[in-house]
Amino acid sequence: MIKKAMKDVKTIIFDYDGTLHDSAKIYVEAFRQVYREMVSAKDAPEREFQDEEITKWLGYSVQDMWDSFMPEFSQEKKMFYAGEVGRFMTEKIRHKEAVLYDGALETLQYLKDKGYHLLYLSNCGRAYMDTHAESFGLRNYFEHMYCSGDYDQKPKYEIFNVIKEEYPSEYLMVGDRFHDMEVARYHKVYTAGCAYGFGTKAEIAAADIILEDIRDLQKLL
Repeated sequence: MIKKAMKDVKTIIFDYDGTLHDSAKIYVEAFRQVYREMVSAKDAPEREFQDEEITKWLGYSVQDMWDSFMPEFSQEKKMFYAGEVGRFMTEKIRHKEAVLYDGALETLQYLKDKGYHLLYLSNCGRAYMDTHAESFGLRNYFEHMYCSGDYDQKPKYEIFNVIKEEYPSEYLMVGDRFHDMEVARYHKVYTAGCAYGFGTKAEIAAADIILEDIRDLQKLL
């Protein structure tokens, strides 16, 4: 039934981290490195983090992440350490340490060849987005790349207002976190929840379809 309903989809919007990019490969180490800096500066107590305690922040905007993680920090200090995390991640991307999920680019090419409008929508900054775009040739697949850093950290459902003025319906939002699924609370879009990403089962439970692998989209569309 859902496959039949999605035959009218013309525009597919992709989250990036946890959907196309296995960001834990570079984020976990960058987070730990910056936390050590925070401890050295006496801005935080010494402690160890499990990987799951770190990856839970993936998908959040920079502002929301630091507001939740270190609410006592000044805005200046939040943005300083956020910048440090971004710097470490950018270095890793440039050193080819970033990894996309198997079949990610293959799936984008398949969908592009089928005539879909493909868009990138991520809660990241411009530098992070541009570095990945250069490293993986993402602009060969996406007609436009949107990041929250270009929209004052607005949530995705607000940035979608720009998208719907520029690209035709019907829409499919593909992502792994509640930030992606909530687009459907405010707009008429289909949703595909990525079970292999960093969100919980509850976050994507309301999705129209659950993906166990990004290549599942090739069977659906």
